[in-house]
Amino acid sequence: MCGFSGEVRFDSGLADIAAVARMTGRMAPRGPDAAGVAAQSRVAFGHRRLKIIDLSERAQQPMVDAELGLTLAFNGCIYNYRELRSELQGKGYRFFSEGDTEVVLKAWHAWGLDAPKKFHGMFAFAVHERDSGRVALCRDRLGIKPLYLAEQPAKRLRFASSLPALLAGRDLDTTLDPVALHHYMSFHAVVPAPFTMLNGVKKLQPASIAVFEADGRRQDHVYWTLSFAREAADLEASADHWEGQVRAALDTAVARRMVSDVPVGVLLSGGVDSSLIVALLAEAGQKGLKTFSIGFEEANGEKGDEFVYSDLVAKHFGTEHYKIFVKSRRLLDAMPKVIDAMSEPMVSYDNVGFYLLSEEVSQHVKVVQSGQGADEIFGGYHWYPPLLDSNDPVADYAGVFFDRSHAEYAEAIGSDYLTEDFSTAFVAGHFGLPGADRAVDKALRLDTQVMLTDDPVKRVDNMTMAWGLEARVPFLDHELVELAARVPPEHKLSDGGKGVLKAVARKVLPAAVIDRPKGYFPVPALKYLEGPYLDMVRDTLNSKTARERGLFRREYVDMLLQDPKAHITPLRGSKLWQVSLLEMWLQTHGV
Repeated sequence: MCGFSGEVRFDSGLADIAAVARMTGRMAPRGPDAAGVAAQSRVAFGHRRLKIIDLSERAQQPMVDAELGLTLAFNGCIYNYRELRSELQGKGYRFFSEGDTEVVLKAWHAWGLDAPKKFHGMFAFAVHERDSGRVALCRDRLGIKPLYLAEQPAKRLRFASSLPALLAGRDLDTTLDPVALHHYMSFHAVVPAPFTMLNGVKKLQPASIAVFEADGRRQDHVYWTLSFAREAADLEASADHWEGQVRAALDTAVARRMVSDVPVGVLLSGGVDSSLIVALLAEAGQKGLKTFSIGFEEANGEKGDEFVYSDLVAKHFGTEHYKIFVKSRRLLDAMPKVIDAMSEPMVSYDNVGFYLLSEEVSQHVKVVQSGQGADEIFGGYHWYPPLLDSNDPVADYAGVFFDRSHAEYAEAIGSDYLTEDFSTAFVAGHFGLPGADRAVDKALRLDTQVMLTDDPVKRVDNMTMAWGLEARVPFLDHELVELAARVPPEHKLSDGGKGVLKAVARKVLPAAVIDRPKGYFPVPALKYLEGPYLDMVRDTLNSKTARERGLFRREYVDMLLQDPKAHITPLRGSKLWQVSLLEMWLQTHGV
């Protein structure tokens, strides 16, 4: 797990090595163990390394193979790199290192655009072909690893693992993108690729490769799609059949993510998903497993921790368990650093939880497994059952997931930023794609391929990597995701949601963990915005910078400030926190 950046010139200019160095330096927390820059004429790559696989200097990046004429900058982990290495050796390739980076490089030479199809893992990479002059950028199937681009057609391309790194490169269009703004305010703060909040920055689509010719011509290739189409045998298969299939796929996914030359721990919330990871590792004979949980002070009568469940799981499986309790004052002190760590504005309260948890965990291990993705993959959210028999999927989905209607959006946003209803149009367009006929399948596909990538997965990447901690997500193993898509929704939505997953869990977990109320990372102090938290928000929105920006109408801001608890989204988020977080992010990053 690392961070990389680069610049490619399409005119007669030389790559700006100083800009690449600035971008690379901005990502130092992502890769605290080593740094490097490789430049040749019009192309320069930079890299920050977190040593996980092949801890030697032979695996340093950017990796240059003069014999093959390739330069590679890579972020992520290829779990099947040993098998691919053997296959490539059978083709005559010789290796000078022992890790997965060189496997990616050789695989690109051997298979080109088909190489990512062979990878099991999470990854983003840039590869420069010396002889053709091409530069290719690639991102994993589910967008677990980020990749941001800043294009100036016919002149220059810059790219980086984080948006703030591109800002550090300077000379960037930082005006606000109206499409992204609408998604942020409406689509539960999810801004789908290729958009970001800034007009000058885009995200590479997951499961895609962007190839740039030496003259700047770009061609995009999609190498993986997720289908919810089912054969007759899938529809006729029993619940026991699916339970067995899911258990086998989960065993494989969890085992794959133990591939490492350093110890691997688990982020244990006490919910079904993270607890199941611990259980499967224990059953596989994993010894000395370290697990980590976090909790916060109560607020407004709402409990701020779930230690009772994480303690139960840790004791049941005999893990070396660490509990981190965070007092409210520490939350407030951490917020500026949390916002600085965000590549994009992210409103979820648990950003600060993951940030503080990662700070503690990074003192003990460099790699953890985490339970993100199970709700989206296996139908755990409350908005899925009503869509089983929906006659208007777009409206029904928007009714439970959107934070505000387009009419309210018009009341909230300053006149200079008013736009059409991009978010509803986006959902309608995605729902209309082939490969998912039932309304609930359309929602599951959208959440898996879009919401998951640009909310929980991005959050985990940003907050863990702020402390040089690699987070692996077994529920996003692409083979498990493909299997889950074939499971009929009735099996997924049974037992109050995630039925097939709970059936697997009942064989290995205490019932109290499975039948508990659905939990999350509770941070009640941020949810209710009282006292110093409200002061922080008020100061931000009343600042000279915010007023001059004119992003939000004053009448709307004043209404939210007057009674924050009265303005809550359908998903129980604070509308005041949402607007203030955006302004705080813009100010923090100098936009």
